[in-house]
Amino acid sequence: MYLFTCVCVLPKLTFPHNGYRGILMAIRAVIFDYGMVLSHPQEPSALNNLLTITGLDRETFDSHYWKHRHAYDMGKLNGQTYWQQFAADTAIELTTTEIDRLIENDVLMWCTINEPMLAWAKMLADSGLRIGILSNMGEETLSYMRQEFSWLGDFHHHTWSCELGIAKPDPAIYTYTCEQLDVAPSEALFLDDKAENIRGAEGVGLLGIQFRNIEQLQRDLEARGFSEEIPLPLT
Repeated sequence: MYLFTCVCVLPKLTFPHNGYRGILMAIRAVIFDYGMVLSHPQEPSALNNLLTITGLDRETFDSHYWKHRHAYDMGKLNGQTYWQQFAADTAIELTTTEIDRLIENDVLMWCTINEPMLAWAKMLADSGLRIGILSNMGEETLSYMRQEFSWLGDFHHHTWSCELGIAKPDPAIYTYTCEQLDVAPSEALFLDDKAENIRGAEGVGLLGIQFRNIEQLQRDLEARGFSEEIPLPLT
């Protein structure tokens, strides 16, 4: 009933491109993934340190790095148990000191901020939209971010998978985020670098754009008619 009522009374936008059909509600919130959206890709020196400590080639490292990452993001593993599992899977031995160094470099690898995207988020908030972060995140990276990134306070809400015990693309995590931002899913735009996470968001009614870079985001926003409703990112 709530969603039907909103559709009837709020301003509406029509998007003829990219598979959107019919009439959608006005955007009141923009929700950002953190990794590869608000942050840059893996920081090279930190990644190189991980490879050096483990002694693995990049292909082998990557295949095992992501194997248990979802469990880490959901809080089922912490930094210690994640790297212990990694060592068991790859048949390598890691000392306590090496595991501590792996945790440290793993955190730093994901903490180079995409400043233009952060500036755009502030523009959106200044224009009256609500902004949020929805990220699959392990507890060690989250702890570092809360200590080092004062700009987190500029966002109206944060959803971190390790604290909820659920992770994208679980439908519940998108619904929870919209509830915390006090918007209907159809009033929110969601940005993520992974296609499966965009599909998960669209499955519960959010509008989704898969993020690759600022230029592509600007083109997609313009193509879908958002340029008349919200500020566009600066390239």
